[in-house]
Order: sequence, then C-alpha cells, then structure tokens
Amino acid sequence: MSDPKPFDVLRPVRICRITFSRQPLILAPMEDVTDPPFRLLCRELGADWVYTEFISADGLIRDADKSLQKLDIYPAERPVSIQIFGAHIDAMVEAAKVAAASNPDFVDINFGCPVRKVASKGAGSGIMNDVPKMVEMTRRIVQAIDLPVTVKTRLGYDQKTKYIVDIAERLQDCGIAALAIHGRTRCQMYSGQADWSLIGEVKNNPRMHIPIIGNGDITSPELALKALNDFGVDGIMVGRASIGNPWIFKQISQYLDSGIISPAPDMRERIEMCRRHIEMSVKWKGERVALFEMRRHYSHYFKGIVNFMPFRMRLVTAASLEALYAVLDEIAITDFTTIQPPPPEADSAS
Repeated sequence: MSDPKPFDVLRPVRICRITFSRQPLILAPMEDVTDPPFRLLCRELGADWVYTEFISADGLIRDADKSLQKLDIYPAERPVSIQIFGAHIDAMVEAAKVAAASNPDFVDINFGCPVRKVASKGAGSGIMNDVPKMVEMTRRIVQAIDLPVTVKTRLGYDQKTKYIVDIAERLQDCGIAALAIHGRTRCQMYSGQADWSLIGEVKNNPRMHIPIIGNGDITSPELALKALNDFGVDGIMVGRASIGNPWIFKQISQYLDSGIISPAPDMRERIEMCRRHIEMSVKWKGERVALFEMRRHYSHYFKGIVNFMPFRMRLVTAASLEALYAVLDEIAITDFTTIQPPPPEADSAS
C-alpha cells in the first residue's frame, strides 16, 4: 500500500467550543518571542492557534507591569491561550483568575519550561519532580475558572522519570481540555532529538479522550506530516523553527492541504515581513524596547543568506528606527553573491 497523501490524514479536531477543520498548527509559547505582534503575523500566515509568552503567577498577582502587559490580546489572533507558570498552588490559582479575566480562549499551565531560573524553583518542568503537586495544582485551577484549562509539559524530569503516560491520565482526570507534550525531558533542555514515541503512547492510550498535541523538532512540512501519520496527534506545535520564519505555518498548511510545498520567501518578502514586525512591535511596546527585543529575530529573518553577517551587526546595533530602516533599504539593493568573504584568521600556531 502506498503512503497516504497529506490530506488523507486530516480530520476535524474539537477542543471545547472551538472546532478546527483539521489538526491545528499551533505557535508554541516562547519567552520574549510570542508577543502580540509576532502572534498576529503567525496567525496571518497559517497558525491556527497561538500562545502568549509564559507569564509569572507572582507577577500577575503583584500587578507587575511586565506581566500584565503580556495579557494583551489582539482580536485577530484568536484562538489564543494565556500561559502561566509558578511554583505555589495558591498563587497559580489567583493568577489563573487574573488571566481568565482577560478573556482568552484557553488558560494554559506551563509544566514544561526547562530553564534553570524557573525549574530550580519548582515551576515549569521543575514541578515534574513532584507529580502529586502537579496534579493538585491542575485540579485547583480547573475548579477555579470557567474557561477551558490546558497543560503543556514534557516527558518527565530526566531519563529515569519519563512518566508522561501516567501523568497524562491524571491530568485528564483533573478536567483539562487538552494536553501538549514536548518530546524531551527537563534535563535534556533543547538538546538531542525529541522523542515522539512516548507522545504517541499517550495519544494511543485507550484511556485518553482529550486532544493530544505534539511538540518538538517540527522544522518542516514533511516532519509535521510524519508526526500526524506516525503518532496520530490532534495538533502540531511549532516553536523555535518559527522564529523569524512565520512562513513555516503557511508551508505546513499548504503541504497538508495539497501536498505542495511553497517556496521559501525571497529577499523582498523577508525584508517586508521584518519591517512589518518592527512597525508592529514599535506600536505595541515603544521604539526603545522594540529595537532591543527585535534583535533576536534578525538573524532568523535572514537565515541562510551568504555573507550577511556585516548587515546583521548593523541591524542589532541600530540606535534608531530611522537607522534600522536605512539598513533594510540597503539590504534590499545588495547583491550578496558579489560580496567577498573576510579572509581566514591567521593560524595562531604558525
């Protein structure tokens, strides 16, 4: 039997009151990346569902300006999840209430962030060392708000504690609406290769009836299709591969619907998207902050362009919006194939 065509594996997916015509493509939550401008760009280019940056529960209940700003939602980006993280159950319950008051489509609990400053305090994936607390926190949040609650987590804390099949059942019993699983442990951080086999075990567990979303190493339309074919997940979450590349959602969507992979964006499209991202960021957070926070995106928007490094340095050091646009204008008229690469550094041992 021949392999199924991409559109042969598609099926509607319903999560509470929202029905997707096929398994949704989801923008993963990423700190300092998935702000409202970037989420909106990804929605316009084919993402079916987006997540906010993760938001500190302590910051929300203290009314910290940075945390409260992350609650902002553009109407055009829905459906959207507000994701919260924290180590203390009471604080997380109160934060969930604050998040729910902003009227997102879902409130998501972050049990997946692996970075030391979060996990070492027992938040994010650090809570996977205390599964009873993880379950109790989830149960209390589900009971505290009227909106659907979802969870994003990992396979386990380390290689010896990959208990995600059991954890998934227990979280489902708490009443969550969907579960997203990153195919790595906390100790792996983002290294190695994501293990989708355990995600598949959760999805194919006969006890599970909520949608299961797979996350980890989805960097191309072909890999998205493989995840749907091999593991039967109810949604595909894309994280780092979308940074500076919101087109990935358009490429995956077109491939799933037609079997055709659209070409990579040309230089004109890259410049126009980068400029629009900058404009939206300046409007949302002001010129000074926007210029600083956009720096992480430039190398991604122009990834793969040979001899681009001198322009990247000028982009990240531009001190004004006018100077930044001047660099983009110069990039637009530059023939990068004619730029001579810098000479190799002298061998220090010679």
